Amino acid sequence: SECILEPLSLPESPGGVAAVESSPDVPCIFCKECYLLAEQNQLLKHMIIEHKLVIADVKLVADFRRYILYWKKRFAEQPITDFCSVIRTNSEAPLEEQDNYFLLCDVLPEDRLLREQLQQKRLREILEQQQRERYDRSFHSMCMFCNQEFTGNRSVLLNHMAREHSFNIGLPDNIVNCYEFLAVLQEKLNNLQCLYCEKVFRDKNTLKDHMRKKQHRRINAKNKEYDKFYIINYLEFGKSWEEVQSEDDRELLDNLEEDWSDWEEHPVCAVCLFCEQQADTTEKLYLHMQKSHGFDFPKIKSEHGLNFYQQVKLVNFIRREIHHCRCYNCQEKFQSKGGLISHMEETKHITFLPARSTWDQPQYYFPTYENDTLLCTLSDSEDLITEDQSEDIPVVSEDISNLKALKQSSVLNQLL
Repeated sequence: SECILEPLSLPESPGGVAAVESSPDVPCIFCKECYLLAEQNQLLKHMIIEHKLVIADVKLVADFRRYILYWKKRFAEQPITDFCSVIRTNSEAPLEEQDNYFLLCDVLPEDRLLREQLQQKRLREILEQQQRERYDRSFHSMCMFCNQEFTGNRSVLLNHMAREHSFNIGLPDNIVNCYEFLAVLQEKLNNLQCLYCEKVFRDKNTLKDHMRKKQHRRINAKNKEYDKFYIINYLEFGKSWEEVQSEDDRELLDNLEEDWSDWEEHPVCAVCLFCEQQADTTEKLYLHMQKSHGFDFPKIKSEHGLNFYQQVKLVNFIRREIHHCRCYNCQEKFQSKGGLISHMEETKHITFLPARSTWDQPQYYFPTYENDTLLCTLSDSEDLITEDQSEDIPVVSEDISNLKALKQSSVLNQLL
C-alpha cells in the first residue's frame, strides 16, 4: 500500500482570509474609500454614516485590516442581510424618518470563527517574535535613567533598571517588541512626562525629583498603549490582561453544581469524507454525507457497534483510500477524486463497509489529515457496548522473558 509521507491538510473554513495586498491602507467594505490603519476610527465612522454598518466589539479584533478585507470579499458575494442583524431606528416615527442599520458581530458563527482565526494567527506571530527576543544576543540600548550602555540580551538592561533604579516593567520573558516599548517610554521622558501619572513637567530635574519622591518610577497600568507589549494580552480571545489576571480558578470549586444549559459549542467546521463540503456541526455533516453521497455514518456506527477508537480508525481509513483515489470496496483506482466518487455512488460501493479486518488495524489510529476536526467530534454510541464489541486500548508490554536479567539491569537498583 502507498505511504503518505507528507503532512496533509483539509481545506479550512472560512475559505482563508482574503489575501493581504501590498498597500497599507484599509478599504471601506462597501466602496472605494481607503484609510490608513491608524485612522481606523475614521473608517468606522464612514461606514456607520454612509453605509449604516456597525461592527460590534471592534477593539477585540486581532487584525483589523484582514478582518475588513475578509468581509469586503464576503459582502460582494452575498447580501448583507445574510450576515447582519437589522436594527431599525425611530421605529414609531413615519416611514421616511426610519432608518435601518446593520450589526456585524460574533453572534454570527462565521464572524466568531474569523475573529478566533485572526487571534490565533496573531498569537503565533507574537510568540515567534517573543522567542526571537528571548535568545537575541545582539540587543543594544541605553538605560533611561543613568545613560549606561547595555549590549547582549534585553534582560540585562531590564534587570539593571529594576535593581538599580526601582523601575520594573515586568519579567523580560513576559515582554514582546521590547525595542518599541523602550522607545515609547523614552519618548515620554524626552517630552518631560511622568510615566505613571503622565503629568508634564517644566524641566528634566523637576521630572526626576517628582518620579523619585512620589515613587512614580513605574508605568500606568490603565494606559492601553502598553497592552501590546505584554504577551498575556495575546493569549485569550476577547480578554485584556486585567481580565485574565482577575479570574480566579478557585471560583470553579464553588460552582460544582453549575448549570451548563446555556453552554454553546463553537462551530467545528468538519470536512466531508468524500468532498470538500464543510459543516459547523457533525449533525449537518452526517446529513450532507447521507443525502449527497448515500453514506449514513450514524447508521453504520450503530449497526456495527463501533466504539470511539473503531470510529477513529474507520475515518482515517476512508480518508486515506479517498486520498489515493481508490474505491475502498473493490480497490479500483481512478485518475481523479471526482471519478472515484461517481463510481462509488453509482455502484453503491460508498454505502457499505469492506471487511472489518481491512480497516480495523492499528495503523489507522494515526490521522490521515493532521487538521481533521471530524476526529475531535466522534463519540461512543449511547447504547451499551457488549463485551465482544469492546476493544482494549493497545498497550505494548515489557519483555519479561528473562526476568532475572531484567531485575539486575533495572534502573530501580540505583534508587535502592
